[in-house]
Amino acid sequence: MGGVPVTREACNAMDCADPLAHARERFILPDGVVYLDGNSLGALPATVPRRLADVVAREWGSDLIRSWNTNGWISLPARVGAQIAGLIGAAADEVIVADSTSVNLFKLAAAAVRAQTPRCVVLSERGNFPTDLYVLQGLENLLAGALTLRLVERDRIARNLSNDVALLVLTHAHYKTGEIHDMQALTRAAHAHGALVLWDLSHSAGAMELFLDRDDVDLAVGCGYKYLNGGPGAPAFLYVASRHHENLRQPLSGWMGHTAPFAFVDGYAPASGIAQYLCGTPAVLSMAALAEAVATFDGVAMADVRAKSMRLGDLFLSLVEERCAGCGFEIACPREAERRGSQISLRHAHGYEIVQALIARGVIGDFRAPDVLRFGFPPLYTRYVDAWDAVDCLANVMSDGSWRDARFGTRAAVT
Repeated sequence: MGGVPVTREACNAMDCADPLAHARERFILPDGVVYLDGNSLGALPATVPRRLADVVAREWGSDLIRSWNTNGWISLPARVGAQIAGLIGAAADEVIVADSTSVNLFKLAAAAVRAQTPRCVVLSERGNFPTDLYVLQGLENLLAGALTLRLVERDRIARNLSNDVALLVLTHAHYKTGEIHDMQALTRAAHAHGALVLWDLSHSAGAMELFLDRDDVDLAVGCGYKYLNGGPGAPAFLYVASRHHENLRQPLSGWMGHTAPFAFVDGYAPASGIAQYLCGTPAVLSMAALAEAVATFDGVAMADVRAKSMRLGDLFLSLVEERCAGCGFEIACPREAERRGSQISLRHAHGYEIVQALIARGVIGDFRAPDVLRFGFPPLYTRYVDAWDAVDCLANVMSDGSWRDARFGTRAAVT
């Protein structure tokens, strides 16, 4: 940590000097809890309860169906998409909010593969986030004989790009290790072979600087409920570079993606631009919550977000190495801050039990099979002293052996 003494007092001093310290007030965080799981579910933005109450009581309860027009419900997907665009280095008309990450991945992958005929390979990383691989396997089954999903190790991706690859699908920050791909370099490599690239930004958007337009990205999807803090099951977003708006056609041709949805004609005609990637009726309550959540980034520089993310991770790792040496932990994320997202991953043979023991003491992280403890550091509301307190608790759990309590070994449905 650059010679700064790793003490709780030093961490408090870092918080006092933090240019993002004010952003913590934009969230509701329970007393007595150190929340390090915002990489799975973001904290509650302070304005969301009031906003949802207004949407329910006034817009829905009083204005009723008129709210599609009078309160702008119909334009929510595009308006919230434009908010997110500013966080990921995209133009406002290249991002729209709809459906889930999985559904959006299917839409974009199918559209890209169709446009790339006769190329017949989708290339992805072995160990990529499972839902991404499952969706691609489903597309392969749907197009049986016409499409092959090829999975390769992380360090062999570039060398497996070839002239039969239609689409490269990668997650920017790995869900388990937090390791970041070089988005610009891999996108260029794919383009050199004539392939398109689809990036999953679920563990990146809201946690670091992204430059989709600058890096010539073709397509992207992302989650609304992690670092964007949109709430459980929040809708996802998708990005399509403007140069692809007219040459790609997504397969889920629902009425909201029609050029004139209220003409109610039998034949489908896609809307122009990003609007064609809508499908069914937008989920107004969850989109209203997401709009408020994305507004927590107002006035915040993403460069500051990224800088704090890296410092928090470095601090946590230094404290673990200092205070938990000999406890059986292995670092499961890149040690170099520039190579990881806003999370720290550790391996331990009893990782699940240790995470449960931490949660029982008010330090909330999560576990990924078979042996990974994950700790997320959303920079808007995570303090340096939170990192110190979390490792202090971890050291105590290991020294007193409380993680061995039988109750911590009972696996819950969600880990």
